[in-house]
Amino acid sequence: MNKYGLIGYPLGHSFSKDFFNRKFKSEHIDAEYLNFQIEDVKELKNVLKENPELCGLNVTLPYKTQVMPLLDEIDNDARLIGAVNVIKFIRGGRFNKFKLKGFNSDITGFKESIEPLLDKDIHRHALILGTGGASKAVYHGLKQLDINVQFVSRYHEEDCVSYDELTPEWIEEYTVIVNATPLGMYPHVEECPDIPYEFITSKHLLYDLLYNPDETLFMRKGKVKGATVKNGLEMLLLQAFVSWEIWNM
Repeated sequence: MNKYGLIGYPLGHSFSKDFFNRKFKSEHIDAEYLNFQIEDVKELKNVLKENPELCGLNVTLPYKTQVMPLLDEIDNDARLIGAVNVIKFIRGGRFNKFKLKGFNSDITGFKESIEPLLDKDIHRHALILGTGGASKAVYHGLKQLDINVQFVSRYHEEDCVSYDELTPEWIEEYTVIVNATPLGMYPHVEECPDIPYEFITSKHLLYDLLYNPDETLFMRKGKVKGATVKNGLEMLLLQAFVSWEIWNM
């Protein structure tokens, strides 16, 4: 039986295990999907040693960037983004050894999920809240959709403004706001990024990469102001489809 799985920490919020195991059962695929909750990315070597039937892995927080030096090869898009969330096991060579190749399915999942919600006359500028691995995929996805992008973080840095700098003028111009931080994820459901929600309007699109809970506080605050809101569940589903394609191509 082939094995697939997910590495990250913590993994209580992940839906991937149930999704893939339901897929395997419904499509009569002789495989199983396991969660590998590891406290240090270096523990990946133990996962590989103890599970020789592994054919592919997904990678989630906080290891999307940290895992890259441990891989044999990295796809061009993943290298451009600077993060990996899919690992393909390429077998062959002497003694059936394998090499690990990293890919990124975030960019495809995000772009295909947000594109139907965009109004090109209104949504020309976007704020990305957070600067982690997922935010880089969001950046490249938005750029491919011809949207100008500005990163926002707790501190002002080169090419990144701080939350304190978000004036009414910023919010008026940047009508797409993407939460790429873990703020608001279960069980911390009463947290949200510190943006001036009072200036959100019905022209705004607030997209949260989180999917647990279904409606985050970030989304609720935007919804009250008439904004279009969406969580990251569809993006996650699309990512899963891409992962399966990568593992089997």
